[in-house]
Amino acid sequence: MCGSTVQETPRNTNSAPGCSCCGPAQHSEVIIQTTTPAATESEYLVNGMTCGGCASGVSREIGRLDGVGDVQVSLVPGGTSKITVRSTGPLSPEAVRAAVANAGYELAGSR
Repeated sequence: MCGSTVQETPRNTNSAPGCSCCGPAQHSEVIIQTTTPAATESEYLVNGMTCGGCASGVSREIGRLDGVGDVQVSLVPGGTSKITVRSTGPLSPEAVRAAVANAGYELAGSR
């Protein structure tokens, strides 16, 4: 599993009942730790989005970029909408600009 560590730790199972495949002394405890890469959060401003369909199109295009985990759009009809992008690393501003352009809009800036 990506980002996971598996550690097998023997434990005293003398008092534990055995299962059909082995005796109690052959059991061990398995611990799985899942780690997620640190997220990077970026904010972008976009003009001209007027409805949920606009926001959905921009969100879908940005979501296709490598490393993007989450896209949230704070829609301001007729104003400047804010897009928050969480990714596993820094995103290229050019890649975000191109994704927004593919949806038919233009970046007004970033924060």
